[in-house]
Amino acid sequence: MMKHFAFVLVVTAAFAAEDYQPQGYHILSKIKIGGTGGWDYVTADGANHRLYVSHGASIAIVDTDTGGVVGAVADLHGVHGIAIAAELNKGFISNGQSSSVTVFDLSTFAKGAEIQTGQNPDAICYEPKTQRVFTFNGRSGDSTAIDAKSNAVLTTLPLGGKPEFCAVSGDGRIYDNLEDKSEMVEIDAAKPGVTRTAKLDPCDGPSGLAIDTKDGVLFSVCGNKMMAVTDIKQMKVIATPEIGQGPDAAGYDPGAGLAFSSNGRDGTLTLVKLVGGEWQRVDTIFTELGARTMAVDTKTHKVYLLTAEFGPMPEAQPGQRVRPPVLPDTFHVLVVGK
Repeated sequence: MMKHFAFVLVVTAAFAAEDYQPQGYHILSKIKIGGTGGWDYVTADGANHRLYVSHGASIAIVDTDTGGVVGAVADLHGVHGIAIAAELNKGFISNGQSSSVTVFDLSTFAKGAEIQTGQNPDAICYEPKTQRVFTFNGRSGDSTAIDAKSNAVLTTLPLGGKPEFCAVSGDGRIYDNLEDKSEMVEIDAAKPGVTRTAKLDPCDGPSGLAIDTKDGVLFSVCGNKMMAVTDIKQMKVIATPEIGQGPDAAGYDPGAGLAFSSNGRDGTLTLVKLVGGEWQRVDTIFTELGARTMAVDTKTHKVYLLTAEFGPMPEAQPGQRVRPPVLPDTFHVLVVGK
């Protein structure tokens, strides 16, 4: 572990020397969640000063003003993502183990309906124009469309690959990365149906996805240390700035004009910006090992990343993939900003 940590410091220093200009971001604080179990997505609700944090069989609800945990939705089934429909006062949680979505009340955090979806729903997005929720189902390679008002399942759309993160444009379109095909799909939420599919070459294994609606581009973070910037009109990759290792999530802050990649394997956060008409990496800061998922609060311009402390790496058998164990009661949120 110490050898790995030393390597991270060297890599981070090398990144800093090559960056265009520091943006002033650093770790501001840590919010302890504790407990046991893994984690996946985190969703920021800047308007209501809340953070929804996936954690094992529950989500923790954090007040971002105080940094305290103010509630939870428990007894879930392999939580992945959380989508917020603020105007309906409803939240939607994707459960990978039960292939379902749990609906909850944003005021009381009480659980409501349980909606069946395709197999192993992962990412989940709320599309405000149509007031529909879409789950992206990893095992069945499709998307389930749900009427957010009635909780009724409308249809399940085949996507032609394994879906990962999704992003919403605000005008009735949804985008999603297909990790195994290195492709992106565009969905018309009103139909609902897939309208376009585009290659993301040379991106390999796209996971996290974010959108800049003003400049009309999407940001996909890729397993081969690049961020694929896609022009929405052309559905074509126009830039591939370098990022760190082991990225999972992407984010975008329109107020700062910055795209982010959270890189869990080397414990860094990459910042990308439009400079002189070209999307470039402008800064890389050290976070913590394992901080691979994040959310951007566009109201406060803060970035929230999930991680924990880890024990020694276990010995792997030939052909076996292992991960270091998460130490109990160390799960926390990193708060990054200026």
